[in-house]
Amino acid sequence: MNEQKSLVERLSPELTGKQRRHLRSLGHSLNPVVMVGQRGISSNLIENFEAQILAHELIKVKVHEADEMDEVAQELHDATGAQLAQKIGKMLLFYKPHPENPEISLPS
Repeated sequence: MNEQKSLVERLSPELTGKQRRHLRSLGHSLNPVVMVGQRGISSNLIENFEAQILAHELIKVKVHEADEMDEVAQELHDATGAQLAQKIGKMLLFYKPHPENPEISLPS
């Protein structure tokens, strides 16, 4: 649990615990829109991720290989700047506010 928590905290340095909880509650009902398969991260996958996060601000990513979760989360964060709000099972929940018209308001 501590290792998971430190990964989430490390990949969402701009979010407080209260904000992460808020995002987790919003993300609970979401279906994954990006799937990371056996081939891992590709430039096409990153383009798809960026398009989805721009459109929705909060998205779930399903990872095929559970033992690659940390690497996938790190690569997506590094490539896009999206914040990791949650890691549970084979799902990652990422948040990145829209640059011009953010729709999700975070608690302070």
